[in-house]
Amino acid sequence: HGCRLCFNLCPSFPALFRFVDAHDGDVTRLTAAETDHVVDTCYQCKLCYVKCPYTPDDGHEFQVDFPRLMARTKAIRVRRQGLALRERLLGNPDLLGRLAGLTPWLANLANRFPPNRWLLEKLLGVHRHKLLPAFHGLTFRRWFRRQRGELKLDGAQGKVFYFPTCFVNYNNPEIGQAAVRVFARNGLTVESDYRQCCGMPALDGGDVAAAQKLARANIAQLLPYVRQGYSILVTNPTCSMMMRKEYPELVGGEEARALAAAVRDPNEYLNEMRRDGRLDTGFRSTPGKIRYHVPCHLRAQNIGYRSRDLMRSIGGETEVELVAECCGHDGTWAMKREYFQLSLESGQKAFEGMR
Repeated sequence: HGCRLCFNLCPSFPALFRFVDAHDGDVTRLTAAETDHVVDTCYQCKLCYVKCPYTPDDGHEFQVDFPRLMARTKAIRVRRQGLALRERLLGNPDLLGRLAGLTPWLANLANRFPPNRWLLEKLLGVHRHKLLPAFHGLTFRRWFRRQRGELKLDGAQGKVFYFPTCFVNYNNPEIGQAAVRVFARNGLTVESDYRQCCGMPALDGGDVAAAQKLARANIAQLLPYVRQGYSILVTNPTCSMMMRKEYPELVGGEEARALAAAVRDPNEYLNEMRRDGRLDTGFRSTPGKIRYHVPCHLRAQNIGYRSRDLMRSIGGETEVELVAECCGHDGTWAMKREYFQLSLESGQKAFEGMR
């Protein structure tokens, strides 16, 4: 309340400071409704943790971890009141992906059909105007299994296990396909087998038990590869942050810490190859000017702007301009009827920067 470095990061903090001011600086006098408002408008971008000088990572005696405090409050609420149907569904992208993958054309048509979207908003509270991701019949997992005879995936430059995330597997397999082709081009041994979500959607909804179950399943699947010297490359920054930062707290133990230490963002790993002179830089074209939005959850991992550095290595006429504003999306938060408009306002600076 006295520092206010976080005053402009998300809707939670202006509301929190306004409420505290109204109670003469006494945070303990906030009403239940005021507290709920602060908690529910936190969409876990983690930027306050990055900017705050009083965190556990800073070794400060205050030990302030605002995002985890908000997450714990949601978890306590779910324990007392149960999990709403919307949170249960949005927290289980594997179920949605498998069902939609049976008839992806029908699922995609339904997601664009106004009467269906009106009904979805009334029944589940998913905003009718929110653009929803498309589903693919050919998941990344199925595509990768077909590539073993097509691509050379047993190079000698390093060993990587590619964790595509639920979004790439069900909604945008082209991202994973491009990543694997780059890994193969650079002489890496590549393994991949998507089985379950990282657990962040469940944790966002306060379903700690489901998040822990998924975390343990991923640790059991991936740890044998870690012990064989594989790096775990995770496409989505939210998922890599989940494995790096949340698993050791969510599950605990040496195995969770060992997996966390092996997780890399793909651009981070490729940039390490570039630094060591092992990256194939025989680029034959240039993308020209790139405006690059830095994800908040990539910044939260404290690895620097490795994606930008890698793009700059293309050379030629390549120019990279950073947009470091939060997009205000947070996976499912922006889908919810009561937060959709607020998410657009929160992401306005990022949208303007990317235009």
